[in-house]
Amino acid sequence: MSKLKVAIIGCGNIANSAHIPSYLHLKDDIEIKYFCDIIKEKADRCVERYGCGIAIEDYHDAINDPEIDAISVCTPNLMHKTISIDALHAGKHVLCEKPTARIYSEALEMQAAQKETGKVLNIGVCCRFHAAVEEVRRRILAGDLGEVYHIFINFREHRSIPGLGGAFTTKEIAGGGVLIDWGVHRLDQVMYCLGDPEPKSVSAAAFSKIGCDIPNYRYRFMWSSDTMDLNGVFDVDDSVSAFIRTSGPVISLEGAWAENLDLQEQHLDFLGTKAGIRLRYCGGFEMYSVNEDGEFVTEKWDPPADRDMYVDEIKSFINSIRTGEKSRANIDYAIKTSKIMQGIYDSSDEGREIVF
Repeated sequence: MSKLKVAIIGCGNIANSAHIPSYLHLKDDIEIKYFCDIIKEKADRCVERYGCGIAIEDYHDAINDPEIDAISVCTPNLMHKTISIDALHAGKHVLCEKPTARIYSEALEMQAAQKETGKVLNIGVCCRFHAAVEEVRRRILAGDLGEVYHIFINFREHRSIPGLGGAFTTKEIAGGGVLIDWGVHRLDQVMYCLGDPEPKSVSAAAFSKIGCDIPNYRYRFMWSSDTMDLNGVFDVDDSVSAFIRTSGPVISLEGAWAENLDLQEQHLDFLGTKAGIRLRYCGGFEMYSVNEDGEFVTEKWDPPADRDMYVDEIKSFINSIRTGEKSRANIDYAIKTSKIMQGIYDSSDEGREIVF
């Protein structure tokens, strides 16, 4: 079977930390032909670093190449819709990094283009491929927790705003802040664990309080610090609170890039009538229950060291291309998270509950 030829569109942090290494790990199935970035030096560095591919500036050069089978969209959120739709209409399969798009209407346009073209459109919801998330889903669907009625999502940090003043904190580019950057993963893995229930309503408040004073913002570490711009923009949410009703359990969500508590909270709590699970983000979990003798039992479960969710994500993408089998990362699943996030922002802006 011949190798699939791919192009990496956007050569920033997520491309270099996840997509490119995963493709190279699967080099028997995949060949990277192009590295594309509007900052040509980034693409040039990829060619030099990985010893393969051609550096280009215009993604049209890649999607118009008949040899290219698929692309990874690793750009800021602003370009997700445009590049993905252009690539689908050019006959290419697409893996678009999360979030699907800045706003729900853009995600719907992407889904429509996928239906029209019949090509694969997967979203980079990598947590669906984490071993612990898979195990939690298995136990929930098997009934091990009994009736799961409430999930608490908690992703709060003291000072963790990425790339302050740059693309991450500019609404026109990113579409939002901590919710659309971090919350998308937490919401999506909860939806996956529950079997992707239908969202019914949401009531929420989003805040922009700590990061908006860019000159006086203090931090110990900043992810994507190379994109920081002290003369830039901060007009997104740095914290958010939401209550979500679905066709299954209800979901409570508390998230913050930054707050004045020098603490870290990164976990998901699944509450059932027979047992409960606390899942640590990108880690293992503890399951709490009572055995037949009435004794309290705590089971600790750690993921295997040889699993890489990013590699498994790419494997799933390749399998969908080759077989036509629908992946758990398909746009049809990820779009539900886009709908919930849009509802959270709309509820906050309008000061009322949003009913879908």
